This record gives sequence, C-alpha cells and structure tokens, in this order.
Amino acid sequence: MRAMVLTKSRTIEPDGQKPLELIEMPVPTPAPDQLLIQVSVCGVCHTEIDEIEGRLVPPKYPIVPGHEIVGRVVAVGSEVRKVKPGDRMGVAWIHSSCGRCSFCRRGDENLCDDFRATGLHAHGGYAEYTVVSENFAYPIPQNFSDAEAAPLLCAGVIGYRAMR
Repeated sequence: MRAMVLTKSRTIEPDGQKPLELIEMPVPTPAPDQLLIQVSVCGVCHTEIDEIEGRLVPPKYPIVPGHEIVGRVVAVGSEVRKVKPGDRMGVAWIHSSCGRCSFCRRGDENLCDDFRATGLHAHGGYAEYTVVSENFAYPIPQNFSDAEAAPLLCAGVIGYRAMR
C-alpha cells in the first residue's frame, strides 16, 4: 500500500522540502480485536503540524500521521463482533487504551497510562489502509459525506467532550 510517512521532525518552511515521504508499505494485518479499514478520507489537524515540527514527538520513525479517518472495513479480526466488512467507520485520535483503569471506565481514555494515539503511536490515516480496535472505531451516519465527517473525528470530538 502507499503511505505518506514522517521520517523525522522538521520545520515546515516554503523551502521546497516536503515533510512527508510517499513510500510503499505492507497492508497491515488486523489483530483479533481490530478492523482493517480502507481509508477514503483523512483530514489534516494542527496536531500533525505539531508532530511534523517536533513539538509532539512520535516514539519511533517512520510513522504514518493522520487521525481524522473515514473509510470502509475490508477485514475484521477473529474477536470482532460489532462491525462487519463493508461498514463505513471513522477513526479518531484515541487509537487504544487499557479499558480497565478509572480513566477508561469513566470515558477519559486520553488520560490512561496505556493511551496510544492514532498517527503518533500507531500508524494513522495518511495511507491506503489502517487498523484499529473495534472499540475505537465509530460508525459514520449516512447524512455525512466522508469529507464532512472526517474533521468531526477530532474537532467535533473535542467539542462534544467539552460539552459533556
């Protein structure tokens, strides 16, 4: 699959250097609890700029950025029960967490010690395919196009959590 990867932090300047590199990678294989999603749209968030410029540093390079993902499920792991191939799903910033700590139990997974971010700790949506746990994939209502839904998976979630 084709993917845009970040190989190191750099300043985004109009000097002709491109911060992301197009490479070929293997299509990921979903773990038992994961979905394999064919990405149709991935939004651009300021978080990616922070990552590219080094204010938010991935634990390893190369990394595929992107956490405002909308796509179709093409395969599911053996333990997946709520989602099936063909479902249109969204993937946001939270890629995974422990699911057991007090933060996770009250819906504050972003505070979990085992929190992993999509596009920072795990490959994100600037690729043809991505994987995510079925617990961190969200069905997208038909009244939104893929492009309309993508930014809701970041800015929309932030507003929702603040109001909640």
